[in-house]
This record gives sequence, structure tokens and C-alpha cells, in this order.
Amino acid sequence: MTEPQKRLTALADISGPATRPGYDPAGHDCGIVHLGTGAFHRAHQAVYTDEALSEEGGDWRIVGVSLRSQAIADAMNPQNGLYTLIERGADGVSGRVVASIDRVIAAARDGDAPLAALARPQTRVVTLTVTEKAYGIDRKAMAVDPAHPAIAADLASPRTPAGAIGLIVESLRLRRENNSAPYTVLCCDNLPENGELLRAGVIDFANRTDPEHASWISRNVSFPSSMVDRITPAPTEATLKEAARLTGCVDLAAVETEPFSQWVIEDRFTAGRPAWEKGGAHFVDDVRPYEMMKLRMLNGAHSMLAYTGFLSAHACVRDVMADDDLSLLVDRHIHAAQCTLSPVSDFDLDQYRRDLVMRFGNPAIAHETYQITMDGTEKLPQRILAPAMETLKAQGDLRPFAFAVAAWMRFCLARNDDDSGYALRDPRETDILAAVAGLSTAEDIAGALHGLSGLFDPVLSENQTWRALVADALQTMLECGMRAAIGKEAEFVRAT
Repeated sequence: MTEPQKRLTALADISGPATRPGYDPAGHDCGIVHLGTGAFHRAHQAVYTDEALSEEGGDWRIVGVSLRSQAIADAMNPQNGLYTLIERGADGVSGRVVASIDRVIAAARDGDAPLAALARPQTRVVTLTVTEKAYGIDRKAMAVDPAHPAIAADLASPRTPAGAIGLIVESLRLRRENNSAPYTVLCCDNLPENGELLRAGVIDFANRTDPEHASWISRNVSFPSSMVDRITPAPTEATLKEAARLTGCVDLAAVETEPFSQWVIEDRFTAGRPAWEKGGAHFVDDVRPYEMMKLRMLNGAHSMLAYTGFLSAHACVRDVMADDDLSLLVDRHIHAAQCTLSPVSDFDLDQYRRDLVMRFGNPAIAHETYQITMDGTEKLPQRILAPAMETLKAQGDLRPFAFAVAAWMRFCLARNDDDSGYALRDPRETDILAAVAGLSTAEDIAGALHGLSGLFDPVLSENQTWRALVADALQTMLECGMRAAIGKEAEFVRAT
């Protein structure tokens, strides 16, 4: 195939087999602002919006905001927001061009534009995928963390915010001042009760600067929770080559993903919403059972397999699942997490577990284990420690969760079994490395990491059975290497 020279800038440019949108993007105004226009948003919420526009129309195109990087704006804006979504499954590859994103604002380069987009009266829904660490909310206190860099900066200068919370609060103040209706705020990050958490952070931030405004937000702004699910690896050169084949154009914003996609949303929107159900979204009164299911079964198993897989030289999730010992431990972990859940209405958890194993093993998706290891201290509490606490209360088997935590602790040493190093890429990386510096025994390392402030519930960290299980697994990883530790644990599972 001849390498394409033309950039993807209009639907008329497409000359390959990629599916085109069923609408003219120029005929629809923007009604959504999305904070965090990364690969996941382009593979998930933007696709549901594309389907809604195709089926029912409406002024629901998206203005994306990149709070840190300029790269995605530089990739998408010359393409007028168009990009290729590539789905890779066991049955082959398919592609479609998505037109729901109008443009992307690079906040680092155009500091006033995000606030202007949010304050625009036509904006009726604000969605977010900014990752757990970017919010700056203390879950235990259900309040913002004044020491968080973005929160601290925006509290010091609330009229010129740069962080997600500050932008929401100030844009709502401007709308209130201009007699514009408030928008709905929809969190799409992997956080339990994410709508309630974001609502608490926004109101607390507002209360620190303008209590009257905080009260207005509390009365008038809706923060529905949602659960999102779609495995989306970081794009690579192979992604761009596949997009070129599918479109006949150069597409620097292409993204690839699995065929499966799920979005469960609480139907509480104060100013209307797109017909996302046309793309398969499921609207419910309470999203919490679905959040818990996904966080514990999928995300928890993802974290466990990422630490063990990365440290045993498995570059991708599919490589982990091709390892008989590790795939056994993954299935054990998912089952252990399932045992901590109440039944989910009209949902078969046993089938969900089987589907997860199949999805993880998808040979066409190159989801890197190292990518999943990022931000461990932000993910561990809800993914692994919460179900461990439930298991402890129920006097169940703690071993699967202890093994996962031991693998995280081994990862925290920032060196492979061959003594080569890597970055932890964790917001508490400095604290972690300081805690384990100079330590060599499993008991000492586990003790130091259990002592990190605010991470482990004391009931769990002080339980002797738990501590013994973690230390025993970690000691094997240190003495024999991760590969041998995996084999030993798999042998135990098969014997029981």
C-alpha cells in the first residue's frame, strides 16, 4: 500500500473501508465540554455521542479540553476534530471515523479558552476523564485537598483557574452571574460514586471562596455518577498505520480499542442530554452496584496482573493471559472480588467474570502492563484494599488480595529482578521510595508501605493474618523472583 499523503480533514477525504458518521457535523452545534480528551474519551464517550448524533441529532458535539498536554490539540484541530476509531477483536479489525468532537483546547497554550467554553450558555453537559489524581479531592474527608498543586493554585487565584475543580466552580459562577442555566457535571473516571465525590469537591472548593455560590451549586447543579468500561491501549505507530489503511489518509489522532464497550449512567440531567442510549448506554437510578463490580473485578484484576506481569517480563495483558500460571491467578482474583459483591440487578456476574478473562486474552489488543501500573496509590484503595476489607469482615480468604498487594509492594522497589530500574509513575513516588530506601526484608518493606499515611485501613494493616500473607508472598518474590513466585502461587491454587 502506498503511504497516504493527505491529512484527514473532512469526511469527503475518506477513501478506505472505514465507516462514516451518519450526519453532517457542520449541522450541529456544541453542547458538551469534555475535560481530558485522551485516548479513552475518544474510544468511549465521544463514540456514544457520535451514535446519538447519527440517530437523533441535536446540538451535542463536543469541545474537548486538554488540561496539560498540547499534543492531542495539535493532532486533532488540523483534522477538524475527525479521527479514526479502530476496533481490534479476535475476529478481525474494523474502523470508523468519528465526528462528534468539534475541536480541542490546549489549556497550557490558551488559558482563557476552557473557561469561556464552560461558561458558554450552549454548554449543557460537562464530562470529565482527568484520572484520579487530577481532581485533588480527599475521599475520606469528601473535600478538596488544599495541598494539591491544582487546588492550591486555583484557591489562590479562583477567577483564573487551571484545574478541573476550579474551572467548574468559576464557570458556574459566571453562568450564575449572566443568568445562564447551570450545566450537568458527569464524571467518567474510575472512581466509586464518582458523581458524589466530584460534587463534594466542587462544593467544598466553592465554599472556601464564596459560600453563597457553594449553596447555589448545591441547589442547582446535578452530578450524576457513571461507570465506564472499554479497554483502550495507548496509540502506537501501528495504530496510525492501520488508520491510514482504513481511511486512505494520515490520521494523527487515531485510537484503537476492543469491540466491547459499556456505559452505565444515572439519569439525572438538568439541561437535557444526548440520546446516548442509541449507542448502547444504560441509564439507571443508582450506578453504585455497577461501579463496584467493575472496580473490583476488572480494575482490581488489571492491577494485580499488571504488577505481576510487568515484573515477569510480560509486556502486554494478552501475554499475561497466555501464561497458564498467571491466567489462573487472574481468574482467582476476579472470583475473589466477585465474592465481595451483592447481586447486580439483571446482570450475570458469573458470565461477566468469564467475559473479562476472554477480553483480557484478546490477542489483537496490545495493552501494556506498565501502562496499567501507573498511579498505584490512587487505584489500590478502591480496587484491591476495599474488597480485602470486605473479605476480612466476612472471614473469607484474604490470600488473593494479599498476593496482589505483595506484587504492588515488589513493584514499589523500582527495580526488576535483573536489577534494571523503572519509574513508578505514582503521585506518591517520592514517599514510596523514601519509605523503602535501604530495606531488604519482606517484613520491613511491607511494614514501611503499610505505614504510608492514608493508604491502608488500620483494621486491615494491623491484622496479623493479612500481614503474614503479604510478607510471605513478598518474601518469595524477593528471594526467588517474580516468575518463581507466580509459579508457587499457581501451584498452591491448583492444589486447593
